[in-house]
Amino acid sequence: MQQALNSTGLTALGERVVDTLSGGQRQRVWIAMTLAQDTDILLLDEPTTYLDLAHQIEVLDLLRELNEQHSKTIVMILHDLNLACRYAHHMVAVHQRGVFAQGAPQAILTETLIKTVFDLDSRIIADPVFGTPLCIPLGRYAPKQQSVCDA
Repeated sequence: MQQALNSTGLTALGERVVDTLSGGQRQRVWIAMTLAQDTDILLLDEPTTYLDLAHQIEVLDLLRELNEQHSKTIVMILHDLNLACRYAHHMVAVHQRGVFAQGAPQAILTETLIKTVFDLDSRIIADPVFGTPLCIPLGRYAPKQQSVCDA
């Protein structure tokens, strides 16, 4: 158990009641509890739900460290495509109860995938910091693109 607390940065909070912790600390506690079981694989369902952006990154950075430094396989459901692209080695897009596409984020995240899976127009660009795919959802209020004839 002590190793799990060390790995998740919770050593100083080991005696605290979970209800007194912040959302990010609670997520780390749940991860520590799975680490204490000493399994090779962690299965996580939306580990960043209800967390502010700073805590989301904190949890995902922790999971990356567990993967890279402790050889843990991390399988998680994550609906934020941009964060999934940044942190995942392999993604699976599900549509109509089946696998629509799977592979490296750079290989599968396309405007066609977004349109088919989510029925949403988008633009996919390279993240200017990480170089991973970055999905820009357009929605109803996106400016209309001018054609060459309109210019």
